Amino acid sequence: MWDFPGNADIQRVTRYIYETGGLVGAVCHGPAALVDITLSNGTHLVAGKHVSAFTDSEERAVQMDGVVPFLLASKLEQHGAHHHGAPDWTAKVVVDGRLITGQNPQSASGVGAAMRDALLAA
Repeated sequence: MWDFPGNADIQRVTRYIYETGGLVGAVCHGPAALVDITLSNGTHLVAGKHVSAFTDSEERAVQMDGVVPFLLASKLEQHGAHHHGAPDWTAKVVVDGRLITGQNPQSASGVGAAMRDALLAA
């Protein structure tokens, strides 16, 4: 949440992977790395995409909403993403083409399986 947003190396590598046809995946707070990524055409990677990430509700439940620099689901939505959350602490995986995201640690194996399936289908 502090190190990934705005990280030029993460932005460059992720943009390259995505724009050359690769898969991009993240789970829980990992999608924080995606909030500031812009594509070569200047649009945010997440703009118009369906995603999942740690929800604002889950952040409040662990009383970290006043500690983290931003609420992740809200920030993704501010950059044009369509955030899909499940009830707190339940698995939620969202696949939007080559972007695969998961809500929380309970979603990790599902994101891994979705990435495996996408790679096998390619």
